[in-house]
Amino acid sequence: MRPFTTPTNNLGFTLVELMVVVAIMAILATSAMPLRELVVKREKEQQLRIALWQIRSAIDAYKQAVDDGRIEKKEDESGYPPRLDDLFMGVQDIKSTEEKYIYFMRRLPRDPLFQDLDVAGIEATPAADTWGKRSYESSPDNPQEGDDVFDIYSRSESTALNGTTYKEW
Repeated sequence: MRPFTTPTNNLGFTLVELMVVVAIMAILATSAMPLRELVVKREKEQQLRIALWQIRSAIDAYKQAVDDGRIEKKEDESGYPPRLDDLFMGVQDIKSTEEKYIYFMRRLPRDPLFQDLDVAGIEATPAADTWGKRSYESSPDNPQEGDDVFDIYSRSESTALNGTTYKEW
């Protein structure tokens, strides 16, 4: 009779090998987390830049339409839109013989840094209310809302990757 022998062709991993692989995977995962956070922050900053550019361009186009006499302006008004909603809801073109509206945006983007408190994933705050608004009469150092919307800014108190606050953009 042959003595008991172990087979020479084991087809599996030992517990030590599995533990080493799991440890290496954990190290790689923890080193990738800060990089992921940086990528997400960059994406939000890019979205903020685009949204600010779009809205500010629409505000300037509205002012140009007022200066061209296509939108009615009262004597005591600055010529800037009274509300952000007017940019995408449209305003009547007074030069047109028909009842025609001028639209400056298809939709108003939300501030990507605005934190909605709704837990169901539904955006409860209207897009216009996610932005800070500065009227024509307010100073750039202390922007205040007023009778018109001269400029917009993010209401986020966070610091950007370049060291400035998002409010300053």
